[in-house]
Amino acid sequence: MTNIQTVSGNDADASSTASGSIAENAVYRKITLRLVPLLFLAYLLAFLDRINVGYAKLQMSADLGFSEAVYGLGAGIFFISYLLFEVPSNLWLERIGVRITLLRIMVLWGLVSASTMLVQTPEQFYFVRLLLGICEAGFFPGIILYLTYWFPSSRRGKVTGQFMFAIPVAGIIGGPLSGWIMSSMDGVSGLQGWQWMFLIEGMPTVLLGCLCYILLANRPSEAKWLSASEKQVVITAMERDADSSVSNGHVGMLSKMRLALSDSRVWLLAFIYFTTACANYTFTFWLPTIIKGLGVTDVSHIGIYSAIPYVFAALGVLFVSASSDKRKERRWHVGGSLILGAIGLATTPFLNNSLMATLLVLSFVGFFQFGAGIAYWAIPSTYLNKATAAVGIGLVSSIGVVGGFVSPALLGFIKDLTGSLDNGIFTIALLMLAGGLAILVALPARAVRVGIEP
Repeated sequence: MTNIQTVSGNDADASSTASGSIAENAVYRKITLRLVPLLFLAYLLAFLDRINVGYAKLQMSADLGFSEAVYGLGAGIFFISYLLFEVPSNLWLERIGVRITLLRIMVLWGLVSASTMLVQTPEQFYFVRLLLGICEAGFFPGIILYLTYWFPSSRRGKVTGQFMFAIPVAGIIGGPLSGWIMSSMDGVSGLQGWQWMFLIEGMPTVLLGCLCYILLANRPSEAKWLSASEKQVVITAMERDADSSVSNGHVGMLSKMRLALSDSRVWLLAFIYFTTACANYTFTFWLPTIIKGLGVTDVSHIGIYSAIPYVFAALGVLFVSASSDKRKERRWHVGGSLILGAIGLATTPFLNNSLMATLLVLSFVGFFQFGAGIAYWAIPSTYLNKATAAVGIGLVSSIGVVGGFVSPALLGFIKDLTGSLDNGIFTIALLMLAGGLAILVALPARAVRVGIEP
């Protein structure tokens, strides 16, 4: 009889666990459907407002007499002010919540992005780009932090990939859209095509910022669209998770900053992100110029060709993120992908200016490069100290994103100096290789596995 009772008890426990898992999956499906589409669309517009300056260059530089160095510096200088204001923005988000933070960020950056249409001089271009960095600062790390309020680490890799899937999608639609606007609206109402592009692609962000304020909830406890039992499911899931607490209310902001700055893990993660940012923004700002250099002169055709590598980048994001979650492993998925992307990028100068061969190789590079960049962001929230995660994530993002300044400015300087992008491409490939090796050699495997506390 005792044995029978024991078996029955085990069956009951198993049944209870299975039932709990089913209920938790249902709740998280509901949360994902509520949050991710809005966050995805917001990040799509953010990245669209970043890549459109690469297409604007095709007309803007000639119209305004900008050199390659002026364009490269202007494209990259955005990240200087972005860096300076990113950590304060993330700390402020902890106090005021994501709704007001996104409203402030998105309304201001949409207006500033649209105002780029008024630029006439290099100084004005630099000023608008600096102002855009100030306005957008804190958006990306704020969303990464926001996801830690809702999703345990075992689910965060997938949902981060869904949110960041907006990057390649922006590339897929941004090229053809920007090319079409610039070619079809050039001269309408006395405005150049690039001016219309900034206006048309900037203003929707303002509207979406208002929509995020209305529809999002700061934390699960404030979500009116979750029942009391559903909120309890989330609370239980987060308490079970090793990464359940991303901040410590008893630690002051300055103390958190000091702890984060003294944490070697922050600097290592920042360097790795720096290398991925250098690679990503080489794509973002210079892909249209690379394609134009292969003999494509029609702006709309450049936009269409530019979408091809981003299609494969999208596939890479889906594959690498899903594989990383399925195998519960981060290091080889991120580091290995960076190394493969670096090898591919280093071969592009040897393709004899063949459009099809270059597009094929860039598609290979995009697959692994963007796959690595997305999968990477499941690491910081698991690997960093729980008490300083908010500051640490902001620091990693703001320090690493200097790559967004370095790569366009460096490539612009090299192209003006040598007349070619080849040496700049080799430099970016070496940085990607260094980032891949750093994550494989310096990050302990156990500390970045899904759901395992460092």
